[in-house]
Amino acid sequence: MKDWDELRFFLAVARKGSIRAAAIVLGVNHSTVSRRIDAFEKKLDVRLFERQPSGYLITQAGEEIMQSAMQIEGEVASIERKVAGRDTRLSGLLRVTLPGVLGQKLLMADLTAFCEANQEIELQISSSDSMADLSRREADIAIRLTNDPPENLVGRRVLTCAKAIYASKDYLARHDLAAGAGKLAWIGWNDVVSDPQWVRESPYPMAPARNRISDSLLQLEAAKAGMGLAKLPCFIGDMEPDLSRVPPAKPIPDRELWILTHEDLRNTTRVRHFSKFMVRAIQAKRDLLEGHYKSNNPE
Repeated sequence: MKDWDELRFFLAVARKGSIRAAAIVLGVNHSTVSRRIDAFEKKLDVRLFERQPSGYLITQAGEEIMQSAMQIEGEVASIERKVAGRDTRLSGLLRVTLPGVLGQKLLMADLTAFCEANQEIELQISSSDSMADLSRREADIAIRLTNDPPENLVGRRVLTCAKAIYASKDYLARHDLAAGAGKLAWIGWNDVVSDPQWVRESPYPMAPARNRISDSLLQLEAAKAGMGLAKLPCFIGDMEPDLSRVPPAKPIPDRELWILTHEDLRNTTRVRHFSKFMVRAIQAKRDLLEGHYKSNNPE
């Protein structure tokens, strides 16, 4: 293939299964993706995708091409990383990926401060929990909550975040904790049973997990609305005036917070500069992240 872009568009559609989702990843209009895929199929004289109402289903011919395309993608990404690793400028594009909850509830003011102090660096921020985006050069730096960072990435563990049990003040007023579980209920995650292990190991093992909410920010809103008890990161729960920690109220060490990049990019000046800036910003919030902030913490 003379044009890597053809394979790049093909891989995006193959991975996402739809033109619109691929267009978002590629940063182009969906009609551009559709046109490029049609032209690629015409050029190869083979059908790469079956057009279904539910999306684009890759054909056997597409599967065969995909394996080679992924190898080429890896080689292109490796070349790009090595070139970027020699970049000594404090300017240009810097792609950062982090979980949405960190961006919305913890770090946006710090990201803004970095932009103001480094106006020749343009941040491209995406919300994701995936590690694969670094290997495919979809991001230069990942801020991640994990206890098991991939071996192919390098970086720094900044600290360990904590969780605690929270409920709305109204919910606590309507339930007598001293009387035991009673009619208490946990807000479930992706649990298929009412007594998953995390409930059995909690201070309220007799309270069932009801409903399923797999997103921390939605769990937060459910807890504020009085749906039940929620185990939330302290940096979320302790900043909400409508929530209180549920006794015994002690912070529970949970996941580590890492700033990661690819080995090939570790010496890129703007990567190092951003990493140092964010380490300092996160360490300044240590009490909040480790659960020692006193706002909603009962004495």
